[in-house]
Amino acid sequence: MSDIEIAQRAVMRPIVELAEERFGIDAEHLDPYGHYKAKLSFDYIESLQDEADGKLILVTAISPTPAGEGKTTTTVGLGDAMNRLGKKTMICLREPALGPCFGIKGGAAGGGYAQVVPMEDINLHFTGDFHAIGVAHNLLSAMVDNHIHHVNSLKLDLRQIQWKRVIDMNDRSLREIVLGLGGDINGFPRQDGFDIIAASEVMAIFCLSDSLSDLKERLGYVLIGYTRFDKRPVFAREVNAHGAMAALLKDALRPNMVQTLENNPVLIHGGPFANIAHGCNSVIATRSALKMADYVVTEAGFGADLGAEKFIDIKCRKAGIQPDVVVLVATVRALKSHGGVALKDLRKEDLHALEAGFVNLKRHLTNVQGQFGLPCVVAINHFVSDTEAEISLLKEKVEALGAKAVVCTHWANGGAGAEDLAAVVLEMAEEKPVNFRYLYDVHAPLLEKVEAIATRIYGAEGIEVDIRARRQLEQLSEEYSHFPVCIAKTQYSFSNDPSLKGAPSGHILSVREVRPAHGAEFVVVVCGNMMTMPGLPKVPAAEKIDVDDFGRISGLF
Repeated sequence: MSDIEIAQRAVMRPIVELAEERFGIDAEHLDPYGHYKAKLSFDYIESLQDEADGKLILVTAISPTPAGEGKTTTTVGLGDAMNRLGKKTMICLREPALGPCFGIKGGAAGGGYAQVVPMEDINLHFTGDFHAIGVAHNLLSAMVDNHIHHVNSLKLDLRQIQWKRVIDMNDRSLREIVLGLGGDINGFPRQDGFDIIAASEVMAIFCLSDSLSDLKERLGYVLIGYTRFDKRPVFAREVNAHGAMAALLKDALRPNMVQTLENNPVLIHGGPFANIAHGCNSVIATRSALKMADYVVTEAGFGADLGAEKFIDIKCRKAGIQPDVVVLVATVRALKSHGGVALKDLRKEDLHALEAGFVNLKRHLTNVQGQFGLPCVVAINHFVSDTEAEISLLKEKVEALGAKAVVCTHWANGGAGAEDLAAVVLEMAEEKPVNFRYLYDVHAPLLEKVEAIATRIYGAEGIEVDIRARRQLEQLSEEYSHFPVCIAKTQYSFSNDPSLKGAPSGHILSVREVRPAHGAEFVVVVCGNMMTMPGLPKVPAAEKIDVDDFGRISGLF
């Protein structure tokens, strides 16, 4: 059966009943959205503050390929397995974005028998969080242009407006637009553009805020542009937008609770991409989960070079948390893809290609262990086409690096298929020493931080910064030098070139643009040809998605 067919056959339990039974949450602290989704109350979250923190397990992966790695599937399978072993465990995930659901990925709520449900709701409108974030973002956009139309007392330079608009859909035609055409009544014409909601600074702020007051204060510090003559920065609070933006987000800021196929509670909240944003679920959900459970299993987007690095250098810094164990997900198929095998040939045994592609896993593993000082186990997400010889070779090569590799069958067998992985994770969480460290000193110059990521994580020889971006870095260095950097680059390679698989070395990271995210408190560095508004592929996943006369959805996968 397809993922959605498995999900539609799930026997779900009322979420209010499940939350009370598993975590002792009274019904008054849950606002249900139907029977199987609910939001936690701020009162309940506040009541957790004196509880001790549980252990944090971060699930990351090798560099993604069309063959698939199954990071979310492994996160769900591991959480189910730990619950099966009698450990009080909470899973924390990001919310899927509509753009990828209708673009390339289809669904993004796990797969096989390691899924979160209700799958269709989670993948589509869910509880409306993305809608609220998009509306809050675009309210500020409208208020900026309204301010310019009515006198422009702040003297904003129309050529220096930094705040774009957003939409939760992949649409390349909206990357660059001209607005305000049609005469005086429609405002002043100027160049603008759209980003996808997952790339919005409002999304980043939403996911890094720890309270409503923190959210509102951060929204007030969103940079909207510069004045024309003295180039003074202008912020959202100066057009009095931050209060209304926070009002639109007040309900969205509460974490969402759903369940796995095995009826284990899950918090799903926030959804920034890791290739163009910081790629982690919300701080408020992760912190709440750490107070509620003895173990929390969470994920970071895409490969460890993007998601895990940003989880550590951005989210952990801001939230005051750190992982106890890292799980690095890999598949034999994906490693053969990194070794040069075409997608159509990945089912054939190829030990040479597996060995060639192993360099990708090796670099991610050594980065996690060496650069961040974290204990790491490799989860081999099993496919039926994997041969015994391939599995043996992969385990042998991982163990030669001083790490463990565990074969997992959670896609086919649910939590039972990840119990071996769970046992290793639990052992490491209790016994392995953690020498946790950030990659760079947060007070180092911005350029030095970019170079550290490029050379120490990506294996680059250095960075190349175009004239405009270098000028931006120089201008921002004085005020923003204490901010971490958020690299926006392709997820498919350690380099700028998505076609360079494996572990390329000696390349140059090309920096094209720099964007200060003042409210989120990091600086976005756009590299190579990375777009913050993706386009649809030649055959979008949307072509396969449909609904029948009874409202049953098909095609999400």
